[in-house]
Amino acid sequence: MTLFDIDSRPRDPSVRRLKLVIAYAGTDFRGFAVQPDVRTVQGVLSDALAMVLNVSVEELRFSCAGRTDAGVHAWGQVVAIDAPADIDLIRIARSVNRLLGPEVVVRFVDEVAPEFDARHSAQRRTYRYTILNRPTPDPFLAAHSWWIAEPLNKNMLSLASDPFVGEHDFSAFCRQGPEGSSNLRKVEVSRWIPDFRDDVLVYEIQANAFCWQMVRSLVGTIVACGTGRLRPGEVMGIMHSKSRLRANQIAPPEGLCLWAVEY
Repeated sequence: MTLFDIDSRPRDPSVRRLKLVIAYAGTDFRGFAVQPDVRTVQGVLSDALAMVLNVSVEELRFSCAGRTDAGVHAWGQVVAIDAPADIDLIRIARSVNRLLGPEVVVRFVDEVAPEFDARHSAQRRTYRYTILNRPTPDPFLAAHSWWIAEPLNKNMLSLASDPFVGEHDFSAFCRQGPEGSSNLRKVEVSRWIPDFRDDVLVYEIQANAFCWQMVRSLVGTIVACGTGRLRPGEVMGIMHSKSRLRANQIAPPEGLCLWAVEY
């Protein structure tokens, strides 16, 4: 068992399962998942939760909705934990936020059914990717966006986003997973959403699940269409090829944010 797995041991009536909605700035973390000798979101969050719940990190029963990569942010990451039945939910949020905020913040805490699992119970996930498209970079947006000085054609960006909607094999846009794993995913939303700033572009994608580096690869390909290096009509051919070599422009991590998880 790992810290990402809530096991099937008999339930203790003195504990209850909680769902925590977490936001974090991923800039100074080496991703979400615990790794030896590096700072990760799960590492600092587990330490804080163990302190608040008065348990050891090894005793903490923990699952998360998605393991974001180094530099990737989250507004709607979901974590499930088991906690004493009599604990004050507001105190959990306040205590963790006092220890970790503003870098890592517990936005909401709710009680959920004992069988709830943050990863396996999820029905769909939404990511957003932010691009700053103007000649001059912005030091206040640099940690949360991809700066592109070259003008992007917004119509081409929109056309290049459309082919991803539906159920497809996204092997061309994913790093190779474990042998035998499937890259078949169902995308429900792939669009550019309005922002009050003309030079800030926000791409939103929603799917039942995502494979490793899928969103960043999709954004890299879409941007290639926005600059004219690719035509939107080529996108479907790249996807059908299932060749990673055809979609080798990967957008940098700082623009990516796990926006929401639905159950």
